[in-house]
Amino acid sequence: MPGSNNKDKLEILIVDDVKDNLLALRSLLARDDVNISQARSGIEALDLMMKHDFSLALLDVQMPGMDGFELAELMRGSNRTKNIPIIFVTAIAKDQRYVFKGYESGAVDFLSKPLDPHIVNCKVNVFLELHQQKKELQKKVEELNQIQNEQTKLLILLNKTKEELQQAVSIREEFMSIAGHELKTPLTALKLQIQVRKRNLEKGNDSSFTTETLAKMFDSDDKQVGRLTRLIDDMLDISRISSGKLSMNLEGFDLCSLIHDIIERHHELIKASGNQIEIDSHEPINGKWDKFRIEQVITNLLTNAIRYGEGNPIKISISTKPGRAVIVIKDNGIGIVEKDLKRIFQRFERATEKEVSGLGLGLYIVSQIIEAHKGFIQVESLPGKGSSFTIDLPLSP
Repeated sequence: MPGSNNKDKLEILIVDDVKDNLLALRSLLARDDVNISQARSGIEALDLMMKHDFSLALLDVQMPGMDGFELAELMRGSNRTKNIPIIFVTAIAKDQRYVFKGYESGAVDFLSKPLDPHIVNCKVNVFLELHQQKKELQKKVEELNQIQNEQTKLLILLNKTKEELQQAVSIREEFMSIAGHELKTPLTALKLQIQVRKRNLEKGNDSSFTTETLAKMFDSDDKQVGRLTRLIDDMLDISRISSGKLSMNLEGFDLCSLIHDIIERHHELIKASGNQIEIDSHEPINGKWDKFRIEQVITNLLTNAIRYGEGNPIKISISTKPGRAVIVIKDNGIGIVEKDLKRIFQRFERATEKEVSGLGLGLYIVSQIIEAHKGFIQVESLPGKGSSFTIDLPLSP
């Protein structure tokens, strides 16, 4: 085949101790799609076999030192050369003892001297064609194995996607169930209060609308609306987090001032709960964060500390270490059992199993906001001893 690439050519090895025999055999076998290597001894032949992948070997039987049978036996003993087809070239091929010995040594055929060019080419062509078919078959097997591996990977990916979709559907159903229940609670309370007021108006019961009574009504309405607002905010945040669209608006501000402002805004709640807030910070801590989101984190952790703190003192410490700010919010309340510590930052989980209010998204949203700032949050807690939440934030995410 004219123009064949050397990499695509078939390799043939001819071994004979007589130079003229090698030249004659080489001349008979010469063709464009074949590379021919020659050796004048068994040792030289073995050395060539370590360097080339031969499709066929033609061995002279009667050579000094290592004869063709010994060379064939050595070839059959090596993993690299044991599958090379061997044709013995001999003037004594008609001697049955030599024929049997040749086949025992691993021969696949014999060529008798003097060589008939037509017979030589016919036999060599058969073995080269078989070798080519074997290579093509091996290539097909490798391609099939590759296809099978790709199909296996695809099947694994499809199964994983299926599991993720099933999990997503399950999470959505759970979310809708919890959200529906939680949203209905304040709406039901508002509806009942509206009905009571409507009946009092129809009956002309003006005593039900004194200044003091109206103030209590408005306060109750404000709490229910606030609860609805928090639930909707949590639902919006979880949607943004799930779609990877939780935006960060970084700006420079003093973390200590922000925490003081948050505590001031929750003064009435803190007073009503009986908690005392102790703040441990001595100087401004300036950094670049999303102010709204950090306020959301601190507010969530502070209200949790109030809710579960049983009226005991709450300590907030704010400090720095190289390149980072550290906030610790510690209560002395009911604490969290160890098995619950592993799940409280997951979706739809609550700090205690007894807690039934809320979507169970607060601490999950907190952890996602902290991660979006390239920080981390951890908790330490003992039942009856309270909980300590530590936030570690880079000063400039």
